[in-house]
Amino acid sequence: MKMTERPIGYWLKHLDRLIEAAAERTFAELKLTRRHWQVMNVLRESPQQETGLAEAIRPFWGPGAITLDEVTSELTRRGWLTQDDTGRYALTPAGQAGHAAVQEKVHGIRSTFLTGLTEQDYRGTVRILQRMAENLERAIGQGPPIAARQRS
Repeated sequence: MKMTERPIGYWLKHLDRLIEAAAERTFAELKLTRRHWQVMNVLRESPQQETGLAEAIRPFWGPGAITLDEVTSELTRRGWLTQDDTGRYALTPAGQAGHAAVQEKVHGIRSTFLTGLTEQDYRGTVRILQRMAENLERAIGQGPPIAARQRS
């Protein structure tokens, strides 16, 4: 079978593994993982209770991954994360700076895998993948499509 004849599932998993490997190599010099980045990225938007944080990152967390407690403990130890009296996690000023440094590295990864693609190519691909996910969500009765939940 030629590489171009492989089904979409192959390419999705293959690309995800490549992104994960690139991210792990890139973050290793900071002694972080992709999971640290995902938590920091969520908290950059707004402080979160542990349950909200866990829900936001759930789609990215697989078996055998570092735990949320390990991630929050490490970020707290670095002084990048704090937890207020109500239990909400938030990035500290040092965490905001750490996020900016990691974000620069993530942009480097994205720039590499988007080489030769236009913004229109990227957005079109994302829309197609989103539609496929929505179709399957409806088919298996998983509730409103992701896009509809994100808009509400």
